Amino acid sequence: MKILMVLTSHSELGDTGEKTGFWLEEFAAPYYVFRDAGAEITLASPRGGQPPLDPKSDAEDAQTDATRRFKDDAAAQNALAATKKLEEVEAAGFDGIFYPGGHGPLWDLAEDADSKRLIEAFAGSNKPVGAVCHAPAVFRNTFVGNGDALVAGRSVTGFTNGEEEAVGLTDVVPFLVEDMLKEKGADYQKGEDFAPYVVVDGKLITGQNPASSEGAAAAMLEVLK
Repeated sequence: MKILMVLTSHSELGDTGEKTGFWLEEFAAPYYVFRDAGAEITLASPRGGQPPLDPKSDAEDAQTDATRRFKDDAAAQNALAATKKLEEVEAAGFDGIFYPGGHGPLWDLAEDADSKRLIEAFAGSNKPVGAVCHAPAVFRNTFVGNGDALVAGRSVTGFTNGEEEAVGLTDVVPFLVEDMLKEKGADYQKGEDFAPYVVVDGKLITGQNPASSEGAAAAMLEVLK
């Protein structure tokens, strides 16, 4: 089993002067779900190298068993520091692709041509595509062969408008994940704010928020089986 995990390279939280990036739990929990299942994991990002970590996800109150395990795992840290450049990655040879969230993807991966190319290649080959929290932003510019949006008519979830309002960034982000998915014709679904919620529609797997990251990865494993 070979899984490609794609992280953001974007570190600026709009024009607030604050930092953003990927959310640690949303990387660490799926990483260990996949690794413990024996998967070979390749990490990639638009710029390659060390992706920026959202500092809020490194705060003490955001730690989980998976993030603590990561902080004691030198090999995983080294792998994360050496992500491949997205432009150098091909879908062939991988069984599935998974996107951790954090606010970063709203700025880069939502518009990235190589991310679009990879998602469309995985979906076109009927391989699983997973994204959690803000990472469903990556479906903003992805389409199927007939020109329809990839998520049109599909059941999906992602960070809710209420969750964005709760973290005070509604007016900072370039778009709201919930609104965008609905505009693309998706059957957007959600659970309670900040509670685990995962939606599986065929080979498309989405999780609503950080608490959904482990469940989304486990759902992808089930699809891969």
